[in-house]
Amino acid sequence: MFARRTAWELGENALARRRAALERAGVPLLDLTESNPTRCEFTYPPELWQTLADPAAAAYDPSPLGWLPAREAVARGYADKGAAADPRRIVLTASTSESYSFLFRLLADPGDAILVPRPSYPLFDYLAGLHDVEPVAYPLAGGGPWRYDVDALRAALTPRTRAVVVVHPNHPTGSVLSGETWAALAALCADRGIAVIADEVFADYLVEPARVPRTLLSGTLPVPGTSLYPVPETLVFALGGLSKFLALPQMKLGWLAIGGPPALVEPALARLELIADTFLSVNTPAQRALPRWLAHAPAIQHQLRERIAENRQWLRGLTHGSDPFDVLASDGGWAAVVRVPGLDDEEAFALECLEQARLMVHPGYFYDVETPGHLVLSLLPPTARFREGVARLRQVLEKRRAAC
Repeated sequence: MFARRTAWELGENALARRRAALERAGVPLLDLTESNPTRCEFTYPPELWQTLADPAAAAYDPSPLGWLPAREAVARGYADKGAAADPRRIVLTASTSESYSFLFRLLADPGDAILVPRPSYPLFDYLAGLHDVEPVAYPLAGGGPWRYDVDALRAALTPRTRAVVVVHPNHPTGSVLSGETWAALAALCADRGIAVIADEVFADYLVEPARVPRTLLSGTLPVPGTSLYPVPETLVFALGGLSKFLALPQMKLGWLAIGGPPALVEPALARLELIADTFLSVNTPAQRALPRWLAHAPAIQHQLRERIAENRQWLRGLTHGSDPFDVLASDGGWAAVVRVPGLDDEEAFALECLEQARLMVHPGYFYDVETPGHLVLSLLPPTARFREGVARLRQVLEKRRAAC
């Protein structure tokens, strides 16, 4: 009765089952996997919610690409960074996931391939599968720090490859593309007639912007000279959205900006307009509020950057030769990857953390980290909570090491 594309293993893993059981029993847990900023005690200006009361939102006047003043507001973000962007090349979507969905439909037929980085988001397999597209992984080189490698990407290409996904900074590794790597990748894709999907949702949260080549200093609103977006050689789709840009995942609003040769951009935009018109999924109140919301980006992002930097710096300051884990280098994002020498069974250890310390951590294999011995921690929790969580993690590790 059901489609093969949804024949997933739907059972919960052991970690999820145990967490659910503890929560049902009312056991308080300290969650170092929390990636929802609305649960992390950030302060949001009251004006954000007041804009949703705009009486004009009661009228329904759909525009497939999005309400033009909202797209113009996104385009002004480009202008603020020194570039004139055409709002007609910006498409509003309900989320970054929907942007991926639209692009997979635009670029690939059933059985075609989309290249995706690993380690990275665990959702790529599901998004590709739902669109009858094969996700083909290309590995990030290294393994602490990880880095993009054009040779590894080239080796993963096949005649069926229709697009390459790059995430920068990548999640959870924090990897960015060097200027040299991006130039080589853009030339390769142009030569093969392959599009680039540039997920830049974390680009406003770089660790040390001065260390990153200027061509990579993009915000979620990418601009020439500071993003992967303005490349004349091949078709590039840059993705952003409120979930990370304003720490507002509940508002369900994203965007994609289209760059590249006009001979490719124009038909891509025309097809995307019809795809978007089929769903009309972006809600009116969020679109109408967007121009005023974007004005609050500096204040909101400042809070997140300070929290992330403080937690990351403190965590790195813990690691010395005798410590039970290492913090891997990262160029940005909301997560830290820690490496635990000698840890072979990550899930078993995560269960130990739950049982012994009432602590939630993510095993590295959740993000397709191939080598064992890695954990992924969110850097969003309030500082006191984060430090308490890391202290509990250290206790479990020390107890484990003493038993060996």
